[in-house]
Amino acid sequence: MAPEQASAVDPATTTRQRAADSEIATAATTKAPAPRQAERATAKTSAPATPSAARAAAAKPQAPATRSLEAIIRAQEEIFIDRQPESARMATAATSALSGGVVSSWQISRPQPVWLSHGSGSKLYDVDGNEYVDLHGGYGVSLAGHGHPAIVKAVQAQVARGTHFAQPTEAALVAATELSRRFGLPQWRFCNSGTEATMDAVHLMRAITGRDLIIKVEGCYHGHHDSVQVSVCPDEDEDQRGPAERPNSAPSSTGIPKAITDLTLVVGFNDLAAVQRRLEENPGQVAGMILEPIMMNSGIIVPEPGYLQGLKDLLHSHGALLTFDEVKTGLTAGPGGATGYTGVTPDIVCLAKAIGGGLAVAAIGGTAEVMDHVANGDYEQVGTFNGNPLAMAACRAMLEDVATQDAYQRLERLRQLAVTGLEREIERNGLDAHVVSVGAKGCVVFSAKPVRDFRDFLSIRDSYSHAHWLFQHNGGVFLPPWGKAEQWLISVQHDDADIEKFVANFATFAAAVGR
Repeated sequence: MAPEQASAVDPATTTRQRAADSEIATAATTKAPAPRQAERATAKTSAPATPSAARAAAAKPQAPATRSLEAIIRAQEEIFIDRQPESARMATAATSALSGGVVSSWQISRPQPVWLSHGSGSKLYDVDGNEYVDLHGGYGVSLAGHGHPAIVKAVQAQVARGTHFAQPTEAALVAATELSRRFGLPQWRFCNSGTEATMDAVHLMRAITGRDLIIKVEGCYHGHHDSVQVSVCPDEDEDQRGPAERPNSAPSSTGIPKAITDLTLVVGFNDLAAVQRRLEENPGQVAGMILEPIMMNSGIIVPEPGYLQGLKDLLHSHGALLTFDEVKTGLTAGPGGATGYTGVTPDIVCLAKAIGGGLAVAAIGGTAEVMDHVANGDYEQVGTFNGNPLAMAACRAMLEDVATQDAYQRLERLRQLAVTGLEREIERNGLDAHVVSVGAKGCVVFSAKPVRDFRDFLSIRDSYSHAHWLFQHNGGVFLPPWGKAEQWLISVQHDDADIEKFVANFATFAAAVGR
């Protein structure tokens, strides 16, 4: 299947894809030097004319200095397409019934969407029969892996007993009690997605304080409700982004009224002074702040010492509340998420993804003072599928039988194995890159300098991340297809061989693009 035959889906549908494609397109017109030797000139090399030729070229040892990054990417993309003809056929056929040929815009990826058949343990299988070590993890969901016996047993048992009641069940009480123990927040409600959880959190902060304004961090994604679809991944146009010390409130989607966008004030991550300015400029008007305590929409950006506690103290001094969006970090950063990892307990925590063991489950937890406003009816937190018995059965099994202390010890050992191997290959091949990892999640950042906020993240060249993704995919390891923005996820069912394959693929990539 030639590349042009597999283009049924427009690869520039979303903001993140447009940004990534722009950077990769830049790589197509400039040669790629070895990262630590930018002054070295490289000769232009055209990609093989056919997929089979691409495979041969990729297999043949070749001095990196004689190959452009664009040529490397193009060759790997042809290999990618050539090994997935059924995915290409389904991508084309899907446009007749599925808008854009996928079920979510984030499933549109270059060079084509990957259609999957099934998963088992730590592995995924596509419709062409290719096997992958799954480090994609469904964007942070699959901490349990696929078909975990405890999840299967719980779900099968509940299916036979009923799949929906719109009434509470014992599993919901057990799960909420365990979440309270892990996160140090006494009261919980369940919902169905991260978007619902963060929407409830924003509503709660406004309802409790009687204020309209909220603060969010530039580059943080909190779901697709109007109040937080602001400055998620603003274009590189300086006029749209605004200055780093005072980012603009830029809409991240069409269809969002400016009147709503203006109610969300934007600050940089790790910038306490910016939050103080926003609070002082809007006295008595800010309801609260929502942020990822560890940013995971821009690779992984960790909070600087004292930042989170400083936020809590600062907000409280102005009568405002603090919400942690732990949709990505909950359970994956550790048994108590980023709340436990950092030692800072907010007023409200939002969870989703991993807590459901693969099923759609989300939760919102809060202090007794916050959740009293739910209990007494000041704020109605509602939803037909909230606490669905099937989802609660999976959530209970996840908390009781999967995300155990033994499991976290094993995950930590595998994390260390991955980080050690990746750092070795970075050093061996002279890459300007470093590894950031927290619990079961991690990423390679193609920059020699630490990244402390979204503006630093923007300076990272995404074409290296795209090339890395292609090498991993063609080598049988499935990473998220969003380059520098996403992270790997190690599940409780991965083993040493899975991680060693991941590192070996990285070594092949590093040798191709390094010095």
